[in-house]
Amino acid sequence: MHCYADLPLHYGKAPRWLFERMVLLAKEIGNILVLEYGTNGFLERISDPFWFQALSCTLGFDWHSSGTTTTTCGALKEALNSANVSLAIAGGKGKVSRKTPEQVKKLGETLGLKDKQIEKLVYASKMSAKVDNAALQDSYTLYHHCIFFDEKGNWVVVQQGMNDETGYARRYHWNSSELNSFIEEPHSAICCDEKKELALNLPSKESGENRKASLDLVKESPRKIEAHIKALAEQKTLFNWHIQPKEEYLMMPRNINWEALKEAYEFQPKNYEEFLSIKGIGPNTVRALALISELIYGSKADWRDPVKYSFAVGGKDGVPFPVKRRVMDKAIEVLSDAVKQAKLSNYEKLQAIKRLEQLVPD
Repeated sequence: MHCYADLPLHYGKAPRWLFERMVLLAKEIGNILVLEYGTNGFLERISDPFWFQALSCTLGFDWHSSGTTTTTCGALKEALNSANVSLAIAGGKGKVSRKTPEQVKKLGETLGLKDKQIEKLVYASKMSAKVDNAALQDSYTLYHHCIFFDEKGNWVVVQQGMNDETGYARRYHWNSSELNSFIEEPHSAICCDEKKELALNLPSKESGENRKASLDLVKESPRKIEAHIKALAEQKTLFNWHIQPKEEYLMMPRNINWEALKEAYEFQPKNYEEFLSIKGIGPNTVRALALISELIYGSKADWRDPVKYSFAVGGKDGVPFPVKRRVMDKAIEVLSDAVKQAKLSNYEKLQAIKRLEQLVPD
């Protein structure tokens, strides 16, 4: 299995003939996996980075392209939303991702979910996106977001960000069955073959004191925050301290949403999650508070990039991440069995299995 330095962004889309075949295969494999492992078992596999990549490879898309994520999610969405398997998928790429809440409501009603369950799904969709765009600042901006959910309200989020400067992608996996908090260690996986030297990682457990200090600042007058920023700006360089980030996206922002901060002050959020959920609280505001909390109050943030998996989950040389051989073998075995059981021509089955075999390291 080749380990790519990064996933290059794929601005085009799969040809219609290929996408239609992917949908057909996705429907067959999805049906078999749900029958064999249940909806929660299917969701668990989608939240696993290697399973997702192996499934993408089986479906036939260019598996070392960032289009893997968007095209695979698109094929699964079209296949499973009409497959009567007690599963639904909402969201997509670009403008489609903004329709996720209304799609969740419509699909949730179709699955027979209660209003409260649907509200929780909408909240999960919004908060997972907010965390990966604002609380985790790693230079990747979300452009794709999908939430998979079942008739019991279990859910998984698969979303992808783009680095405008390098043109590469990073994928984020969330799983409700593993989630204890939206704002502390919430991910089941983060995939990228580039590990940044520095990233503002507020969802880290190590950033707990910084989040607390940021929340305390929010509960004070916005004028005090403004005074802190002014005091820091008067320094010769903001980073005479130990942080010294080289990345512009980690420096004190010039544009802060003061209206949103005023709203947060009036609302007096009980915790950091409530603060982050306020409309208008974005990356700049979050970063300004984190920097003030660290540089003035000494409440340190975690500046380590949390990425743990490459898109291929390990190169053959073990760089940058070691191969999880047992996980790989099991995924290939199960997917191969699913393909063999699928109602497809022998040719289609053979081609799918050949694609899977490409994942096996030399």
